[in-house]
Amino acid sequence: MTLRIHLWSGPRNVSTALMYSFAQRADTRIVDEPLYAHFLRVSGAAHPGRDEVLRAQDDDGARVVREQLLAPCDRPVQFVKQMAHHLVDLDRSFLRDCVNVILTRDPRDMLPSLVNQVPEPTLRDTAYMMQTQLLRELRARNQPVVVLDSRELLVDPRGVLAQLCARLGLAFDEAMLSWESGPRPEDGVWAPHWYHNVHRSTGFERYEPKSAPFPARLEALYAECKPHYEELAASALRVRTRLPDPRNEHIWVHVGGKLVPRAEAKVSVFDSSVQGGDACWEGLRVYDGRVFQLDLHLERLEHSARALAFESCPSRDTIRRALFETLEKNGMRDQAHVRLTLTRGEKLTSGMTPRNNVFGPCLIVLAEWKAPVYGTRMLELVTSSWRRNPPMCVDSKIHHNNLINNILAKIEADHAGVDDAVMLDIEGYVSETNATNLFLVRKGEVQTPFADHCLPGITRGTVLELCAANAIPCRERRLSLTEFYAADEVFTTGTMGELAPVRAIDRRRIGDGTVGPMTRRLQSIFTDLTRRTGTPLPF
Repeated sequence: MTLRIHLWSGPRNVSTALMYSFAQRADTRIVDEPLYAHFLRVSGAAHPGRDEVLRAQDDDGARVVREQLLAPCDRPVQFVKQMAHHLVDLDRSFLRDCVNVILTRDPRDMLPSLVNQVPEPTLRDTAYMMQTQLLRELRARNQPVVVLDSRELLVDPRGVLAQLCARLGLAFDEAMLSWESGPRPEDGVWAPHWYHNVHRSTGFERYEPKSAPFPARLEALYAECKPHYEELAASALRVRTRLPDPRNEHIWVHVGGKLVPRAEAKVSVFDSSVQGGDACWEGLRVYDGRVFQLDLHLERLEHSARALAFESCPSRDTIRRALFETLEKNGMRDQAHVRLTLTRGEKLTSGMTPRNNVFGPCLIVLAEWKAPVYGTRMLELVTSSWRRNPPMCVDSKIHHNNLINNILAKIEADHAGVDDAVMLDIEGYVSETNATNLFLVRKGEVQTPFADHCLPGITRGTVLELCAANAIPCRERRLSLTEFYAADEVFTTGTMGELAPVRAIDRRRIGDGTVGPMTRRLQSIFTDLTRRTGTPLPF
């Protein structure tokens, strides 16, 4: 009996790459968009190569279903690549005899690509509405359906394909990860118009966020597509089996005075970080044999531990030795990020009171190969409904591990499909993002919120000092969200991401949507500083 897999995709969703992936299986027969001519006839859509498709394919959809899709197959598996919007004016009962997979893609990634083939696309052309209808229809009759997100597939091809195969009842085949470049026999006659990129590929291309500004003329269509995509993405397979940098698989970690392999890096279930997030931490970055702003980070760690009333704290020399030992063991002298954590230590028994902590604090030095997290791309932010803690609740000047306030905001950003969330204070003024400090530029002046509710970040402080040293007008003041919307430039600062430009907040473009001259200047000055200063590594 043949397993009939129908992939219901939208255009520009790496569906052809997925088809090529299944074509590498010896047990699989491939069929490429058999309902395309039917769709063109019924819809009248003016697609590239329309006449060629109508000449080459049967345009009677019912006959295609009967004579091709449900006909006997000479292989155990039949993989049919379909476009969801081709399902027009058809009896869909044949879907009961198929295993259905829906492939979707973030419209902010897809639409700029679609207009190269369809200059004036409509919601119908994107297939999002038909995909959500299909998802609801299949679920209403309790028929299994798998949803894939193109970004997840490109980030972790092996992991997503392995889980997809498991859901389909197939064994995963390593051959599915690569193929020879060029056209394939299975390609439809429309391939010269649509398959240029995949013909140049030999496997799934690594996901890279688009750097070009999103076209303003597509914003209205994006708004139509977004709710459909969000409904689909909420059900998509999410598998991350590969480390972003494979070198981190075998790192050594300093835990409680000992260097141990990654797999053995653990703390007790009685540790205060586990019991109540009772710990403080710092993030460090290593540049070309130097640890940037190490003394300032150790000073803040010490102040946080004192504010949390830790009875004891390792000396700065002790922490330095642990840091240097960890970096040396891992051979890290550049492009490394370090997470220093100091927990209150192990408790004698569960309970909130620090009186149960009788063993002293526990120092953790976690160093990873990690480039700045945002790379060179511009960020998109959304305003969170969660307010940043005021000092009367939890003072942000304590750099503590209890990050639930930030995490809740980050969850909203993830659900909105953007990088991070802007957090306001309880009076409605901008504080920071869930992970970084915020700056704006207006008429050549750099401005940033007072460090009342936000963390007075060390990178933030460095930028203020660089402005003063380079005669750049700069000040701290209360800033409203409106002022960020109207700014010429916006950027974030932090150890993990350095200085990162912001393209949009709440889908509202900042300036002209490109990296501004002041942001570029400060990035250059900051980079020069990281190359010249820092605590030298002793190895």
